[in-house]
Amino acid sequence: MRAGFPDFRLGTELATGFTATLTERCGDAVERIPTPQRLADWLAVSGLAVDSCTDDQLELARELRESIHAAATAAALHEALPASAVHVINERSLRGQAAAVLTPEGHRRWRLSSASSVEDALSVIAADAISIIAGERDGKLALCASPTCRAAFFDTSQSRTRKWCDMNTCGNRQKKVRFNAQRKNATGARTGTG
Repeated sequence: MRAGFPDFRLGTELATGFTATLTERCGDAVERIPTPQRLADWLAVSGLAVDSCTDDQLELARELRESIHAAATAAALHEALPASAVHVINERSLRGQAAAVLTPEGHRRWRLSSASSVEDALSVIAADAISIIAGERDGKLALCASPTCRAAFFDTSQSRTRKWCDMNTCGNRQKKVRFNAQRKNATGARTGTG
């Protein structure tokens, strides 16, 4: 990753991984695509490489990201999807001209209409969000149990009871908080100050 920027949290699903370009939404938010180049970097590591990105395209991407997060959050909570979020997701999905192609190794890849078509990349992300939110995939939308994160993620675990968007970040942080609280309580009980 480029020096001076926080690492990306990629996740396993394109759409919910894209929403993770803004983390700690309920705490000290961390913007992981603060510049057009960082969006281009994220798209590249996500298999949607573009040559460049403009400020306007970055704003389109952020609008899509927030719309996906709003719709995924509503779906996870079994609430009505926000009409404005649905509109943005649908518009971004319709605007692109990306095509799925099969590699010689038997993998699906995305071919954008041009090397500078951020709109094509956003349409792929929007289509992925539609598939997840519409319930077309085996899994369920959930919200991270971290009170500062609350990221929407797609749970494909066998039991569908995953609590954290990422065990290596939110899960470990919450385990550490619990461990320190238990240790403090145990110390207080031994000294009579608990």
